[in-house]
Amino acid sequence: MNPGKPAPRVVAEEDLAGFTAGQFLAVMKAVTMILTLPQSAADHVDALVVATGQGEEWRLTHAIRSWEADPALRHLLVANGNPAEQTYVEITLDYLRSLGLRRTNGVQLQAEPAPNTGLQAAWIVNQVRTRGITSLALAVSPYHLARVYLTVLRAFTRAGFRLPLIPLPVAVSPDTPVPETGATAYDLVPGEIKRILTYMDDGWVATPEEVQQYLRWLWSQHSALLVTSPS
Repeated sequence: MNPGKPAPRVVAEEDLAGFTAGQFLAVMKAVTMILTLPQSAADHVDALVVATGQGEEWRLTHAIRSWEADPALRHLLVANGNPAEQTYVEITLDYLRSLGLRRTNGVQLQAEPAPNTGLQAAWIVNQVRTRGITSLALAVSPYHLARVYLTVLRAFTRAGFRLPLIPLPVAVSPDTPVPETGATAYDLVPGEIKRILTYMDDGWVATPEEVQQYLRWLWSQHSALLVTSPS
């Protein structure tokens, strides 16, 4: 994951021609199993994590609404974005207050810039270790959620420990243009798939085999969290 040479966000069909049907099928299996984990489990985690970027303020507003509505959440972790983006906004408590944040105890902000998802994931792992967090939900736009999940999972795997990771897609229409590029989620999904396949080879995201092993562990060790009723 080279921040100096990021893969394009919008790709054409021919840009995916170098990958095999087997690779696409393996990623499809992993993405399907991740995105169909019960979202109700997010009501019972220890921490809520937001990976910011692309000028998508809705990631933050969704997470803040969830945070304010659930006093049982102990931590709100906000990963910084890429200052090279035209829509980048410095993440501060004042900025979050302007979006509706009221409860600041337990809020942690990534101070250093995070030009790529790998740096966001490394910060998340460090926060979990430092603060003794036992489970977390990832609040991210739906088109980007699978790659963030795979990147964070890989970072935890490399660090040598596991905890429940619950995907929490934020509420936004797939037809909504992303501020940074003007592209919609439909436009951006092919680029996300290409990045997953490319970064998988580079060791930055979890492989389908690692996902299967992790989900087997998650369902066997934390089924009570996954099948619990919504709050």
